[in-house]
Amino acid sequence: MPNQLWMAAPLVAFDLEGTGGQDRENEAILEVGVVPLAGGRPDVDRAYHSIVNPGRRIPRRPWSPPGLTSDMLALGPTLDHILPELMARLNGAYIVGHNVTVDWRLLSLRCPGIRPAALIDTLKLARLIRSGSRRNSLTALLTHYQLTDEVFHLAVGGQPHRALWDAVGAGLLLRTLVEKLFGQTITVDKLRQVAGVPINGEAMGYESGQLPLLF
Repeated sequence: MPNQLWMAAPLVAFDLEGTGGQDRENEAILEVGVVPLAGGRPDVDRAYHSIVNPGRRIPRRPWSPPGLTSDMLALGPTLDHILPELMARLNGAYIVGHNVTVDWRLLSLRCPGIRPAALIDTLKLARLIRSGSRRNSLTALLTHYQLTDEVFHLAVGGQPHRALWDAVGAGLLLRTLVEKLFGQTITVDKLRQVAGVPINGEAMGYESGQLPLLF
């Protein structure tokens, strides 16, 4: 229903951690976090979070997600095992993420059966408000809007650059940015128009291996 208020739409904050874009078509998903939004706020009681066993050892790199060692990942379920859960939660939903095209590129590569209603990018909203700022990473924005403590409170045991923490952070950030730009009255269709990104990666204007990275 495009005319419904954004807070009433099936919005789901999402984040994943992967092995890195340098792996290109061999990049593996290492962790996922899915947090439904209720009334525009993260509903952590209904959240889903899982590490993912990539089926191989993962070399440590400077940008590797903290704590995701090969030994830990080997204890997790495979992507095939959690795929039904992801499809049930993401199909038909408005996926919210920070620089969501990066997550969607890998998710759609590994899980081509997932069909969201739209992708909503909090980075696009932040740039509308802070067009002259270069500090628009998720952690910088959460600090700027004094949301970091609330993320830690909701994502118990989580930390930045891990899937659950970042998903909760994107969900909290969405409401703050929407309220600053539009108040409470924006429809989900208008939100999609101002903050949506193409679901088809080829339509985004990026060449293979040149997707933007913002951590």
